Amino acid sequence: MLSKIKNWFKKSESKVDPPTPKVKRAKQVKDDDEAKMRNLAKEAATAKGEPWVAIINVDIDPNNINTGAFELDWNVPFLKKLIRAGYHQNENDTDEIMVDRWFQTVCRNIALEVYEQQMADPSNRGADDIRPPLSRKPLGGGRSEIS
Repeated sequence: MLSKIKNWFKKSESKVDPPTPKVKRAKQVKDDDEAKMRNLAKEAATAKGEPWVAIINVDIDPNNINTGAFELDWNVPFLKKLIRAGYHQNENDTDEIMVDRWFQTVCRNIALEVYEQQMADPSNRGADDIRPPLSRKPLGGGRSEIS
């Protein structure tokens, strides 16, 4: 009896309801909108001749959160600025190599700034400070030897 009722509902649904169209997932729609906005910003900057770079995606290894990758996008004025700043170091350098060299420099500078800020706090410096203490030896005539 139940199987007859199930079959009856299946038949009526197929006759009445048209097939449902495929709908994009919400995340995919959001990603599409972000890509459109990013492209508009890139085109606007390029039209003005201004350098433009953006992080498109960050991939983190789920098994090791200390490992990951950044996906960047840039325009030609940004590349020209990198070349003028010395990031084009040999003839075989591609655009990707120059941008990667620049991004490594940015990351290195951030790490150094954080380290310097931590070391500026006396409570963070202790016995584990690897710098040896400085000694001053007067040489006379207003000169000193520091070692």
